[in-house]
This record gives sequence, C-alpha cells and structure tokens, in this order.
Amino acid sequence: MSSIYSNGGKRFLDVCISCIVILILLPILLLAVIGIKLESKGPILYKQKRVGKDFTPFQILKLRSMTNEPREVGKSPIIGKSQGVTVFGYYLRRFKIDELPQIINVLKGDLSLVGPRPSIFEQLEDMTPEEKTRYSVRPGLTGLAQVSGNIYLPWKERYKKDLNYIEHVSFKNDMIILLRTIMVIIIGERRFVNRPITFKK
Repeated sequence: MSSIYSNGGKRFLDVCISCIVILILLPILLLAVIGIKLESKGPILYKQKRVGKDFTPFQILKLRSMTNEPREVGKSPIIGKSQGVTVFGYYLRRFKIDELPQIINVLKGDLSLVGPRPSIFEQLEDMTPEEKTRYSVRPGLTGLAQVSGNIYLPWKERYKKDLNYIEHVSFKNDMIILLRTIMVIIIGERRFVNRPITFKK
C-alpha cells in the first residue's frame, strides 16, 4: 500500500468525494424517501450491525427496501425480487440507491469508499484466518468483489478478491473500482461475472 495514500490520502479522498456525491444525489435521495413512505409502513432507514476494521462493530445504514416485518438475518444474499422486497425497493436495490445513506458511514469513518464489503458477524464462523485479514483495512462502500460479479460469486471467491485488493491498495486501483462501480450500477452485476478484475504487481 502506498504510504502517502494510506496515511491520510485515502481518507481525504473518501471525505471529498462523499461530500460531492451527497450534493449531486440529494434530489434522488429525497425522491427515494418519499417512495418508501408511500409504498409501505415502517422506518425509512434500515440499520444492521456489521464487522468493521479490526473487527470493530458498527451500524451500517441503508434505505429500507423490504417490508417492515421481522425476519431472520441470513448469510445468503437477497437477489432480485426475493420475498419481502417491495416493488419500489426492487428498483432501489437494482440501482444501488438503497446504499446511498452509507455515505454517512463513510463520513463517520466506519467505511471507506473502496474496500472489502463489511459482513455480518455470523459470517466470521465460515472464514479462515487468512480470509479474516480482510478486516485489517476499513471496509468499503464498494470493492473489487462488487465489480467482479458480487452476488453471483460464491463467498470464497469474493474473499479472494478482497485479499487481492488489500495487497494492492492504491489511488489508481481505487479509481478503477469506482469507475467500474458506475458501470455496474448502469448495466447490472451479472454482466461482470465473466469480466473480473485482478490486480497484479
């Protein structure tokens, strides 16, 4: 990891880009809030405990995209029009709009813009000691696994991508991931299953 980038540069980039994103996407966020309230009863935000850097817990924020009925948190990803996902919520999830409140997590320092996605604590049970080294860096709003297939990849493949990322953290690689994230939002994750990114020295 570049010493200059890791010692403040990455955090500076997180804060600057997050402030710009909030200003640009505020109208979309407000429309999403209105849509959530009109479609179903319940809170606007969904909060969930996640594993942060050095295994420190934090509350991740999302716009609620499912009904407000109690449900068990599972290890399997919720894909497409799964049971419990509202009609409006499906589109929030498809275009990643439900993730926008996590900009607040970035500003607070819980997340970085780019890094391994934070898991739930139950997933730690299935990880090897090597895979757990993904928590040596701040988790991300997006990451290498997310732009290489994400939910269409087995967890072990996603962890390999995370480990590859933390070995090659740099401004250039973060820009590659952020730009590809925009493409993923536009055309969907499935298109990138056979077009994974792997960073090399």
